[in-house]
Amino acid sequence: MKSKQAGFTLVELVVVIVVLGILAATALPRFINVSTDARIAAVNGAAGGLRSAVAVVQGRYFATGTLTATTVTMADGAVVTVFAGTGVPAGTFAGIGTAMRCESATLCQGMTTTYGGNPDTFRPQGGSATCQATYNAPSGAVATVVTNCN
Repeated sequence: MKSKQAGFTLVELVVVIVVLGILAATALPRFINVSTDARIAAVNGAAGGLRSAVAVVQGRYFATGTLTATTVTMADGAVVTVFAGTGVPAGTFAGIGTAMRCESATLCQGMTTTYGGNPDTFRPQGGSATCQATYNAPSGAVATVVTNCN
């Protein structure tokens, strides 16, 4: 008895490979440029952290009841420099930098920082002035700029 062999012909295999190549060529560019999305997410994360830090420090400031103080001692012992009367962290490493638990005066959780510029800036690695979170020390306002995070 002869058994008939079944399988794919060479033409069918080539067609499948060509179709997979076309799909890969159209889908690949969408997934390659994830660095822009990562920088935007980092800026938005830093902005959220800044807002939270301001709120926590102000909450601690008002809870102490001394509205003339220029420093706040947090629960973990960190001393944050603030504006008297409002409790908003100052735009320095001793102020918002300490509230954010930044590791140095130029780095904060993987972000490059500049203090004293009013606004203070928090930029992801490789970010520019069009890709940053800003902190306005006197008011405690936080904003993001994500127009060009390439």
